[in-house]
Amino acid sequence: MHLAYPAVLAALLFCTGLYGVLARRNAILVLMSVELMLNAVNLNLVAFDVWLRDTLHSGQALTLFTIAIAAAEIGIGLAIVLAVYRNRGSSDIDRLRDTAETDEADAEIDAADAADAADAADAADAADAADAADAADAASVSADAQPHRRAEPAGKSTNAGTTTNAEATS
Repeated sequence: MHLAYPAVLAALLFCTGLYGVLARRNAILVLMSVELMLNAVNLNLVAFDVWLRDTLHSGQALTLFTIAIAAAEIGIGLAIVLAVYRNRGSSDIDRLRDTAETDEADAEIDAADAADAADAADAADAADAADAADAADAASVSADAQPHRRAEPAGKSTNAGTTTNAEATS
């Protein structure tokens, strides 16, 4: 048996699976593409086992082990895809990746906003306290600077003896 035929078929299978992993957006199709890649590896293992005429058939034993791993991988992968589809309503890989990034980014932004808000609140409280202290100081200074006046009786004005410019020109 020529080794070239199964090797070329395995290379075609592997390249098809690789294209599926890189180009597909549906998670189930990506899992199917990974299975194609694993089957290409299995085909190579069996072909080289036959070509080398190994008495222990280690290629075939390794192929059985790879098939068992692939079965477990597809079972867990489908369970994850179904859970994601139930929660998000889509198994589109790009939407899931964007959602994950925005969740992390939103958490970072929320944490930064909370820290900025706390800093701004502290600064505002400090500014309000400083403004209140300045206003109290200004009030006490202005009260001290003005002379104390006695209350005048009704009808009397302190400007009784002075005239304004409007009265003087008329």
